[in-house]
Amino acid sequence: MAELALANQYAKALLEVAQAEGGGAAAEAALDQIAQFAALLHESRDLRTVLLSPVVDHEVKMRVIARLCEAAGAGRPVRNFLNVVTKKRRLALLDEICASYQTLLDEAEGIVRAEVRSALPVTGAQRAALEDVLRRLTGAEVRCGYSVDPVLVGGVMVRIGSTLYDGSVRGHLEAMRRRLVSGG
Repeated sequence: MAELALANQYAKALLEVAQAEGGGAAAEAALDQIAQFAALLHESRDLRTVLLSPVVDHEVKMRVIARLCEAAGAGRPVRNFLNVVTKKRRLALLDEICASYQTLLDEAEGIVRAEVRSALPVTGAQRAALEDVLRRLTGAEVRCGYSVDPVLVGGVMVRIGSTLYDGSVRGHLEAMRRRLVSGG
């Protein structure tokens, strides 16, 4: 819980700096750059060893970060952010920081994320229609993540935040079962 709050603080600070630097486009770019750095960190055991080790001098870590940021085209705000996070020994929270940053950026841009599970792959036309319905329902821009779940039998389930919209055959059958059992 404390780590989540800490990750949120770092994410908020980076978002404020990125937005001040260049608005929404710079904030989106910063997210991409941080996520790219996090992916590199996951892929390379040697990089993790160097950047997470308390034995390695911070100056060495800063040089490594500077080279990686230069190669990736990351800007000064991201490089400075990574230096601070590394110096404060919070680099292990980078995934949580990315997730918090994404949430804060979505809120700032009026975007709602939805998780869509369907029994079969959703076609492009179905996606467009579903996203249009969700946009009208929420009154916000909706970005959906799609996954296939054959257990649903048919239809879709959509989760937006803590709200679940169940339009699956499985959900309808379960509701019918509950009504029959209760005698209603």
